[in-house]
Order: sequence, then structure tokens, then C-alpha cells
Amino acid sequence: MFETISAKISNLIKKITGQGIITEKNIENILHDIKMAFLEADVNYKVTKEFIEKVKQKALGKNVLNSLTSEQQFVKIIHDELVSFLGNKFNGISKEKPVTILLAGLQGSGKTTTSAKLAFYIKNEKIAEKILLVSLDTKRAAAKEQLKILADKNNFLFYTENNDDSLQIAENAYRFGLDKLCDAMIFDTAGTLHINQELLSELKKLKEKIKFSEIFLVADAMLGQEAVNIAKNFNEMLGLTGIILTKTDGDAKGGAALSMKYVTSVPVKFIGTGEKIDKLDIFHPDRIASAILGMGDIVSLVEKVEKTISEEERKKQFEKLKKASFTFDDFLIQLKQLQNIGPLQDLIKMLPGGYNLPNINIDEKDIKHIEAIILSMTKKERLMPEIINESRKSRIARGSGTSYEKVNKLLKQFSQMKKFLKKSSGKNFNPFKNFYF
Repeated sequence: MFETISAKISNLIKKITGQGIITEKNIENILHDIKMAFLEADVNYKVTKEFIEKVKQKALGKNVLNSLTSEQQFVKIIHDELVSFLGNKFNGISKEKPVTILLAGLQGSGKTTTSAKLAFYIKNEKIAEKILLVSLDTKRAAAKEQLKILADKNNFLFYTENNDDSLQIAENAYRFGLDKLCDAMIFDTAGTLHINQELLSELKKLKEKIKFSEIFLVADAMLGQEAVNIAKNFNEMLGLTGIILTKTDGDAKGGAALSMKYVTSVPVKFIGTGEKIDKLDIFHPDRIASAILGMGDIVSLVEKVEKTISEEERKKQFEKLKKASFTFDDFLIQLKQLQNIGPLQDLIKMLPGGYNLPNINIDEKDIKHIEAIILSMTKKERLMPEIINESRKSRIARGSGTSYEKVNKLLKQFSQMKKFLKKSSGKNFNPFKNFYF
């Protein structure tokens, strides 16, 4: 979502490297370019103007600290302001039982899918065990069917009625949830193509009928500045407690995320990063700010690894690395674990400078080829790749449906990696201190 703005700002910051004191003269042009980068990314004009002014005030006349270069200090100032504009640290979801959540938003914003994702998150984080999904969409029959399918597939309870009174459905659903001892209820509402008073009025009446723990606006990140106007209207009528940005894995420029909190004072709490039910991530302002500035998001990457690979397995693999006894069998295991964490393009963007590679395209076929090559080896060859001679390489190439060149390349890379690990292990160097691939 932040590829364009990250690439531009990272390049601009390099211009100030090596200058002893940050002055108006040496940052004026850079601030102007940052302003243009923000506007091109659909950041609200007022937000952009105030952001630039605050950075300028903090930067001018500041002597560079002994431990920092001017570049580092300037980056810190921008980072701190980005965090301030994006919002405070994520403070979670209300845990007062039953947790009742209202999802509002325009048609097509992704409310129905987000309802199931949010239920999955709540259950996975042990906020609640028994969760009820409620469809209040009386206008779109497909919405009810879609939510029921998602509920059944993921073992959530489901409730709706075939009538046009969404308020009555909501009240009956709430009583149903209490009778079933549900400790969380998520209400998916109808939407319209554009904001209208009828929709907002209906939602306001719904809020008066049921005491909601949270009222989230589900907004399409690709709407850019229009998403900010939508948030303002919904917040004025409902008093939002949070925003969920969807479709951030598409062509969104990131402007909505940078603008919404500052304009509405409502925090962005989650972002939808894909279609699968587990693709709802917490919005961490400090991590997002680091990613925009090209510093990566190693913390989130580590969290993804820790959720996917057990601590016992990570320790086991690290011991093999330290002893340089890492085999092709181990490599195959870690390759599969890496694929389970998520798409490689997404993982790379979490590394420092990852957002500066917007056009990177990792062909999943290459990974399949590597798997095929390893699986075409005998058990002895996987344990002792040094025995693989010319004839064995040819046999492996035929068996894997690849080429002699690809087999040879993989063997060379694997050998180089083992030499590097063996050389590093004696220097207390841990290439997988926090995560293991």
C-alpha cells in the first residue's frame, strides 16, 4: 500500500546525508518533494500541509546529536510525526462481555468478509470463544448467504431473518446471542453506493437500540481522499471507535491511512491484506511509519514466523545451523514453512528497503522447481550433497523436470550457504536470532 510514497521519501532523505546542521536552506526542497509525494499518494491536502509544517518546525536549527547523522535525525523527526499522524499504539478491542461490534460502511467496502475475519481474529486472540455473526443487510440477499457460508465454514454461529426491518432483526439477534451464551456478536450492516441520510439515520437508530462495544467503519483503502470524507460523515453520526481499511493489498496508495486518523481523530485499528480469513492485520502506526521510511517491519515479520513455526522447531533448526549439519531435508522443511507464513512478495516488503522494490515478482514456479529438485534426490544425496556427481545431476534434472543448470545452481548456492554458516558459527553470529527461514 505504501510502495510509491516509501520509494520517494527514502530517496529524498538521502539528499540530506552528511550535512552537519539541519537548516531551512538544506531541507526546503526536500520538504517540498515530500509534500508532492504525499499529495500523489492521495494524502489529504490539509493533513499534508500540517505534517510538513510540523516536521519543519522540529527540524530547523536542531544540532545533530553526537550519536546521529543529520540523515538519522531528520528521519527520526519524520518518523515521529508519521506515528503521531497515524495514531497511537493499538489498544485492542473491548473485552467486556458480550463483545458487541457494529460494522458500517458503503456497499462494496468488504464489510461481510471483514465480519468473518474479525470473528477469526477475536477467537484466535482468545478475546471470545463463542461468536455470533449477524446479517442485517435487508437489501442484498447475497450478503446473507455469503456471511452464512463464512460462519458455517469457520464454526461461528449465524443469525438473520427474512424481513425488511433491520432494527427488529438486530434486537432478536442480540437476544438469540445471549440465549446461546455468545461472548461476542458482530453485526454486518447494509451499505449503499454513496453516503445518504437514510443509511446514516438507520444506523443511528440501531446504535440507540443496542449498546455496542465497538463501532467500526469498514472503508476501501483504494478510495483515497474520498475515504476520509466517508469517515467524517459516519463518525459524526455514529461516534466511531475505529476504522478498518480493506483492500490494502490492491492498488491503494496509502493516502487514506495517513489522513483518516488525523482528520477524524478515529484510529485505524485493522487493515485487510488479502481475501483469506486470516488476512486481517493490526494497524501498528510505528511499524507502518518505519515501513514508509524504508526501515522495514521486522517485528511483524517475526510475529508471523512465530505464529507459523513452533519454538521447538525453530530451536531444532538453529542447532543444525550452528553445527553446520543443515541438510537438503532441513532446507525443504524451512522452504515449506516459509511458504506457510505468506506470499514471499509480502514478506520481502517487511524487510528494510522492501517497499522500494514495488515491481519485484517472485515466481512461485521457481520454488516448485527447487522442491522438485530436492525430492528427486536420494536420501543419501540430501544428507551428503557432495556425492552428487555429473551423472547424478543429470538424473536429478530428468526426475525433477528441470535442467542440469538449475540443479547445479542450487547445489552451488547450498554449498555456499553451508560454508557461510560454518564460518559464522564460531563468531557467535546468529543469522536466525529472531526468525528462521
